[in-house]
Amino acid sequence: MLGNWTKTFVLMAAITALFVAVGGALGGQGGMFIALLLAGGMNFYAYWFSDQAVLKMYGAVEINAENQFGNGQFRDYYNMVKALAERAELPMPRVFVINESQPNAFATGRNPEHAAVAATTGIMQILSERELRGVMAHELAHVKNRDTLISTISATVAGAISSIAQFGLMFGGGHREGEDRPNPLIGILIMVLAPLAASLIQMAISRSREYEADRMGADISRDPKALAAALEKIHNYAHQIPNMTAEQHPETGQMMIINPLSGADLAGLFSTHPQTEERIRRLMALANQY
Repeated sequence: MLGNWTKTFVLMAAITALFVAVGGALGGQGGMFIALLLAGGMNFYAYWFSDQAVLKMYGAVEINAENQFGNGQFRDYYNMVKALAERAELPMPRVFVINESQPNAFATGRNPEHAAVAATTGIMQILSERELRGVMAHELAHVKNRDTLISTISATVAGAISSIAQFGLMFGGGHREGEDRPNPLIGILIMVLAPLAASLIQMAISRSREYEADRMGADISRDPKALAAALEKIHNYAHQIPNMTAEQHPETGQMMIINPLSGADLAGLFSTHPQTEERIRRLMALANQY
C-alpha cells in the first residue's frame, strides 16, 4: 500500500499533468501561463494572509502570558501545546481559543515559524486531557508537514485548470493561426469534466494529508488510542451541533480536524476528510507500537 507522502506526490503529479493536458487542449501555452498566473496570485495572497483572516472570521482569541492565559482558564491548554511543540521539535505556535460549542480544532500559518493552532471551547468541554493532547498533536503534525503549502499549491493548480476550462474556448482556445483547434464537442466535454477532475484530485490530496497528520500526531503524542477516541467523540458531536461560521464560509471546513459542515456525510471522492471510521481503524492499528 502506498504511504501517505507517496500518495500526495502521485496526486500532485496527477493534477499537474491534468493542468498540462487541459492547457494544451484548450488554452495553449499563453492560456496556461495566464491561468496559472491568476490562480497563483490569488493563492499566494491566501498563503501569506489567510491565517489572520480565518482566525478573525472565527473570533479566535489568543492565549499567552501577556493576557494571563484567559485569566488562567486555558493555562493547561497552552502548556499542553507548548510541551507537544517541544516534543515535535517545532517553534512555539501562537495558541488560540474559539468560543464555539461545536468541538473542533485547526492549524494555520504559512510555515512552522508563523503557525497558529486553535481549539473551540466545545472541544475542551467534551474531551479528556489525554484526548485533547492527541488532537493538538494532530494539528502540530499539519504544521510540521507544511500542509498549508501543499494545499495552496494544489488549490493554485486546480484553480488554473478551472480558469482554462471556463475561458479557453471563449478566446478561441489560445491556439495560433494554422494550429489545429479542438473539436467543439470535445472542448465542451473537457470544460465540464476538467474542473471536476481537478477538484477530486485536490480533495484526495486533502484526505491523504489528514491520514498523515493522524499518523504523525500519534507519534508526537505517543497515544494513538487517545486521538482515535477524540475523533469518535468530535465526529458524533459535530453532527449534532451546527457551526454557523463554518456554514457561512464552507471553504474553511477542510482546515478542521473533523468536517464541521452539515451534510458532511457526503463521503468518498467528494469529501475533504477521510471517513472517521477508517481514521480510527488506522490509529488503532498503530496502538501496539506505543
